[in-house]
Amino acid sequence: MEVLNKMLIILMLCLAMLMDRNVGMKTPRRIHVDTDVDTDDLFAVLYLLKQDPSEFDLKSITISANSWTDAGHAVNQLYDLLYMMNRDDIPVGVGGDGGISYGGTIFPNVGGYLAIIEQGMTTVGDCRYRQAIPRGGGGILDIDTNYGFRKGFLPQGERKYTPLRQPTAQQVLIDTISVGPTTLFLMGIHTNIALFLMSNPHLKKNIEHIYIMGGGVRSSNPTGCCPANDTTCIPGQCGDHGNLFTAYGTNPNAEFNFFGDPFAAYQVIHSGIPITLVPLDATNTIPITEQFFKEFDNQQSTYEAQYCFRSLKISRDTWFNDKFYTSYFMWDSFMAGVAVSIMKNGEKYNGENDFSEMEYMNITVITSNQPYGVNDGSNPFFDGHKKPRFNLLQRGVHSGHVQIGVDDPFCIVNGSTKGKCEDGYTKEVTGSDAVKVLVATKAKASKDANSSLDKEYFKHFLEVINLPQHAGRFNISTQFPYYRETLYLPNFSNKTRGKPVVFDMDMSAGDFISLIYLLKAPIEDIDLKAILVSGNGWANAATIDIIYDILHMMGRDDIPVGLGNVTALGTPSFGCTYFKAIPLGSGGYLDSDTLYGLGRTLPRSPRRYTAENSVKYGAPRDTDHPELRQPLVFEVWESVTQKLNPGEKISFLTSGPLTNLATIILSDTAATSKIESIIIVGGHVANNSGDKGNVFTVPANKYAEFNFFLDPQSAKKVIQSGIKTTIVPLEAQRKVASVECILQSLQHANKTPELNFTFELLTLMNELQRKYQGYKHMDTFLGEILGSVFLVEQANLKPIIQVKSIDVIVGDERNEGQLSVDNVKGKFVNTLESLDTEAYFTKLASLLGEQKQTAVISSFDEQKRIWSKPPP
Repeated sequence: MEVLNKMLIILMLCLAMLMDRNVGMKTPRRIHVDTDVDTDDLFAVLYLLKQDPSEFDLKSITISANSWTDAGHAVNQLYDLLYMMNRDDIPVGVGGDGGISYGGTIFPNVGGYLAIIEQGMTTVGDCRYRQAIPRGGGGILDIDTNYGFRKGFLPQGERKYTPLRQPTAQQVLIDTISVGPTTLFLMGIHTNIALFLMSNPHLKKNIEHIYIMGGGVRSSNPTGCCPANDTTCIPGQCGDHGNLFTAYGTNPNAEFNFFGDPFAAYQVIHSGIPITLVPLDATNTIPITEQFFKEFDNQQSTYEAQYCFRSLKISRDTWFNDKFYTSYFMWDSFMAGVAVSIMKNGEKYNGENDFSEMEYMNITVITSNQPYGVNDGSNPFFDGHKKPRFNLLQRGVHSGHVQIGVDDPFCIVNGSTKGKCEDGYTKEVTGSDAVKVLVATKAKASKDANSSLDKEYFKHFLEVINLPQHAGRFNISTQFPYYRETLYLPNFSNKTRGKPVVFDMDMSAGDFISLIYLLKAPIEDIDLKAILVSGNGWANAATIDIIYDILHMMGRDDIPVGLGNVTALGTPSFGCTYFKAIPLGSGGYLDSDTLYGLGRTLPRSPRRYTAENSVKYGAPRDTDHPELRQPLVFEVWESVTQKLNPGEKISFLTSGPLTNLATIILSDTAATSKIESIIIVGGHVANNSGDKGNVFTVPANKYAEFNFFLDPQSAKKVIQSGIKTTIVPLEAQRKVASVECILQSLQHANKTPELNFTFELLTLMNELQRKYQGYKHMDTFLGEILGSVFLVEQANLKPIIQVKSIDVIVGDERNEGQLSVDNVKGKFVNTLESLDTEAYFTKLASLLGEQKQTAVISSFDEQKRIWSKPPP
């Protein structure tokens, strides 16, 4: 018994020691980040990845897909960033095809592509808030590509977007937060988090704290102010609470992250979860100074430091004016630093931290403008509903006028440059709608009075991002021991070149197959002079990089690529008048921007979109490499036509909205004399059979075809130009839109890398179409391939062509883009009525399988093998 008692005493002592040890151990803070993948967000994500994971463990990331970046480009950039940092264990969630019913039922996996007020049962919707973000240079295009720097620096791993396999935003949130206590970092629009909270109230208890960058409470915008004693200067955003540089004429109060979905932000702020807000009040006090920039230039000892600095540098070099050092701030990275410091200091009530002064404020988020309860057609939560969506109060704070765009007449104040709307304003209030929130108010000065860096966070950030611990492994140039960038140029010196052709495409899947086919056409028959890219079609402008990669694969790095407009002719620069009909999720932009996940299997071209620019082309300054700048459509057109031989003319093949061609005709008075003919893939002439068009997302418009619908004014301009035109309409396309017939023909042809790639793409699209409703329209893209085959093999297809007097209907959404046979208003054009379909399938497969003009490098995998051994 005595021995047993001693053993029990020893066991109890051991248990007590173990308990003491466990009490002393800190459990790491589990962190989830929701980000819009803007440049400053990358700084914040890398800052968090540099933390000791035993203290701060980044568990997952979701992408805010209705903000400064497009989903497909954003997810692949994050995968590459995490690969560089050796953190392929971190799941990334984006999108989802769930919806919200008319009555307000939230179905699983709503993708966050749209603000909640605009979310229906699909990923198609308007852009009342997102239109405040420019789509082209200086906006989404530059963020999608990180100004063109991303692809030239980040390594490429195995993870990539894959249709129907990509984790959704809601799936990743549920998986992460279900496990246990989680801290959220919000660096973008709040749609994902609001949807999670509204759909999963039982998991709200697992969210310990939410740290938010965004809003402006008492902030006073320091940008756009006039110099003292300058009586001619007109102030811009000077003194505004917000930072909507594109919309302060209607809303000077909101900040981008809150304006992007005010109702979502309201749900988050009013969730009852502890909130710490780092708004413009604080970030406006920590602009990127010239001294910080110089110090950063001298401190780049890790790959992540290099990526941050070079991203910052190209942002500075392409800034629209000379006020970068007073206009660009440490936004999301400052929030991350403040949040980490608060947690390191024990998360005290007063928010004690090393980098910012803090104060409690009573705030709310304004979601609509007074008077409340007036249904004026601006508020889908109430308009047309007997019972408001989500059971909102009839005359409550959400029931007023909701801003409908950057130029909303309701918001304009006559005689003033500042508007009156407050949608997204984080406003101090009293009463029942007030929420007590801990707010960062001012960045703390440097503790070292002799430091050249005036803010304490500047020094800390540079120290952390350059730490050797948890550092990046390599960039793309050091990922492979023999990495080198090689341009592949053809040698046609002994060949007579054929018909000069310009291909105008909008980067749908069918367009990429058409491009490959044109590159296979014998140079003696077809001389592809240039490619023009529509930024208002089925893919976003940044997808131009896939064109460069296909040209690289085919050994045609000599062909120039011109980037066109991102909006239709005659439509506002800020808006989505026609392209809002294209789904944002599956079967739409998400898949087009990634070429259904297969874009990353292509070899990487040294050519890519870049924001590099020069004064010569209207930029405020020359960047480091102005010779690399992305040429625009009209520049490429001028270059091509200047090099034509005497008597030569251009033949155009268009497979997208006709914006580029119309712009050329309008800008070059001699264009009609330089163009031999035009083949237009698109249009639909309704016949007696009642065949409908293919704009399936606009039910009211029954007979339009997408390419004409996406820019009807341009289509009308081209048709009326008098240039010899042949239309390959929807009826003809449908005769060859059989994926089974195409695949069968490809299976019997000789195998080449380009045929194999085409076969893989079409097989994937066929599988998706059979399995999932969101891909039912894949035949649309199959028909587009007909244009290139018709151009190359017209005589062999035994076409039946009729001449018709065609007019394009403009101005009525129910008929917009439809073609009518009108002998009074119309112009005579050729229309392809039918063709030998068996010959079509044979010619398509046989040319793709031809060994001549075949790929010089088949894939990224082959490229990796080349880069892994010494050059011969």
